[in-house]
Amino acid sequence: MTPGRSRTPIPSPKSVVWRATEWPDYVGPLLLDTHMWVWLLEGDTSRMAPTAPGLMQRAATNGLLFVSDISFWEVALKASKGKLTLSVGAAIWLSRAERAPGISYFALDRTILIQSTQLAGALHADPADRMLIATAQLRSAPLMTADDAIIAYAASEPGVPVCDSRP
Repeated sequence: MTPGRSRTPIPSPKSVVWRATEWPDYVGPLLLDTHMWVWLLEGDTSRMAPTAPGLMQRAATNGLLFVSDISFWEVALKASKGKLTLSVGAAIWLSRAERAPGISYFALDRTILIQSTQLAGALHADPADRMLIATAQLRSAPLMTADDAIIAYAASEPGVPVCDSRP
């Protein structure tokens, strides 16, 4: 066993839904849902499971914390519509966010775009959520989210890796 790792079973990146509180010692890749990324960088950890910040920090330390490029679009869109208030303007926030230590970015490529249109089962039409799920599937990185609809979808569809980070 590797030092610092728990004897608790670690979820496979391809497992369905697992709660952040079930595997607080998980060391592996994490793809942040847009709201998780915003909450992390804004310091708003009250809206997530108490173990979620530690999971994100561990992933960042190991170079395994990811954000999709679609999250840049989603932040800019929501801010422009007044649905998201940030500590500074969206352009400045995004410029700073892309330099946040420990976070790497997944580019949207054609494979992800196509996969997002071919997701099995019933999922709402939100393009950002669809692209995040496709990215999680194709990159084998659990999508860390507190979004009820995504969590319910992942619970009903095998092969959608999700870390449920609701408190």
